[in-house]
Amino acid sequence: MKTIQWIAACAALSMAQVATAQAVVTAPPQNVLQLSSSGTVEVQQDLLSMTLATTREGTDAAAVQNQLKTALDAALAEARKSAQPGQIDVRTGNFNLSPRYTRDGKISGWQGSTELILEGRDFPGITRTAARVSTLTVGNIGFGLSREERARVEVDAQDQAIGNFKKKAEELAKAFGFGGYTLREVSVNASQGGPVRPRAMAMEASAKSYSSEPVPVEAGKTTVVVNVSGSVQLK
Repeated sequence: MKTIQWIAACAALSMAQVATAQAVVTAPPQNVLQLSSSGTVEVQQDLLSMTLATTREGTDAAAVQNQLKTALDAALAEARKSAQPGQIDVRTGNFNLSPRYTRDGKISGWQGSTELILEGRDFPGITRTAARVSTLTVGNIGFGLSREERARVEVDAQDQAIGNFKKKAEELAKAFGFGGYTLREVSVNASQGGPVRPRAMAMEASAKSYSSEPVPVEAGKTTVVVNVSGSVQLK
C-alpha cells in the first residue's frame, strides 16, 4: 500500500514540475520590440540575354524535326565561334514539335520551333554574333545582373539595411523611455526589383532581325533590396 502511495506522490510531483516548467517557458516576453528595415541600391544592368528562334511547318513530323535540327546545328556552329565564359555564353532553349488538327480532330500537319540563347556581359559581341546567325532570328531580348555584380551590390544594400535597423531600434528604444536595446533575433533577405523591359529601339529592331546588321540594345537599371527584420529587447 505504501509503495502505491509513494508512486502516486512521485507522479504528482513530476506533473507539478512539468506544469511549472511549462509556465516558465510560455511566459510572455516583456519589453520586446518587433521591427524591420531595408536597404535599396539602384544599379545598371550588366547582363544581356538574347533569344534566337525559328519555326517550321510541314505534313511530316520527322521532316519538320530535321529542318529544325539543321537550323539549330548551323546556329550553334556559328555562335560557338564567339563563345567566351561569362562574356558570351551559348545554350539551347526550347525545342517543340506539335501536331495541327483539322476541325474533325484529324492531324493535318506538324509545327515546331527551336531556340538558341546568347547571354553574357559583352553586349556588342552578343549582338554581332546574333547578326551572323542566318538560320534563326531574334525573338526576345532581356537584361539582368551578373552574379558578380549582384553580389557586390548586395553587400552595399545589406550594410544600408543593417544600419537602418540599428538606427530605428535606438530611436524607438528612446521613444519608449528605455536607455538602449539588445538584439534577440534577426533575419536578412535579399531580393531584386521587377524585370526592366528592353528599350523600345531593341524591341523594334527585333522585328527587323532578318538583316545582317546587329540589333541595337540599351540596358536599363534595376534595384537590389535587402530586408532586415527581427526583434530587440528593450533595456
